[in-house]
Amino acid sequence: MPTGRPTSSSMLLGQTSYQTKIFTRNPLAAFFTVVFPLMFFFVFTLVFGNEEIPELGVTTAQYYAPALAVFAAVSATYTNLAVGTAYQRDQGILKRVRGTPLPPWVYMGGKIASAIAIATVSVAIMLAVGMAFYGLQIYPRTIPAMLLTFFVGVACFAALGLAIAAVVSSGESATAITNATLLPLAFFSGVFIVPSPDSPVWLDTVANIFPLKHFVEPFVATFNPQLSGAQFDWVSIGVMVLWGAFGVLIATRYFKWEPNPDPTNRRRREKKVATTA
Repeated sequence: MPTGRPTSSSMLLGQTSYQTKIFTRNPLAAFFTVVFPLMFFFVFTLVFGNEEIPELGVTTAQYYAPALAVFAAVSATYTNLAVGTAYQRDQGILKRVRGTPLPPWVYMGGKIASAIAIATVSVAIMLAVGMAFYGLQIYPRTIPAMLLTFFVGVACFAALGLAIAAVVSSGESATAITNATLLPLAFFSGVFIVPSPDSPVWLDTVANIFPLKHFVEPFVATFNPQLSGAQFDWVSIGVMVLWGAFGVLIATRYFKWEPNPDPTNRRRREKKVATTA
């Protein structure tokens, strides 16, 4: 008895599950997304102790757990989408997918949904460790702002990850670019170093241009008991929306499904032709 054509939602769910399995079978990606931020968290609480940070009035865990949770979420979306998609194009996987009856939007939607799901799990693990072992507090009044900041942030960085995958020439280039952009900005944006009023003005100006600081600061602020109100930071939300729209524009304009020609092989063919001519 015919079962009928699968619905778009079932195909999207299947692709999300498939992409998540690919991630779990890549120990290196899982390590840098989930374990690496946790290692930093353990190191910071060990070195500094879980004492109050004078500049902020919160404990080390109360600051670094949400800050490093953002780093894990950005790694799951920006880094993994950019690098994974670029390598899949290099290997001809995207070209083969393009030739199947599967709608391209379902395949890409599954990748994005999987990245957001992995980011959600990574953040949940970080916060759960902070609550269980370091006294991290979550405040009901700021949960809506925390969730809104998180989902706008991961959507923004997912779009930027696909934009990087669209413009780079290879998976190696995607790895280099994501590391060269994410790690320095993590230092400038308050992920690894607590913001200080003594920081150079130009450093703060550079950080304000890019979206990472606008993800970190409002997310961390929802865990700060010294601040009152719901902690919706609409300026930071707007900045991330603009960067996300820019990422979508670049990704849709320049995304390629077929692998880029290998310049080494092309030079070899040109040399062979010149020799036989």
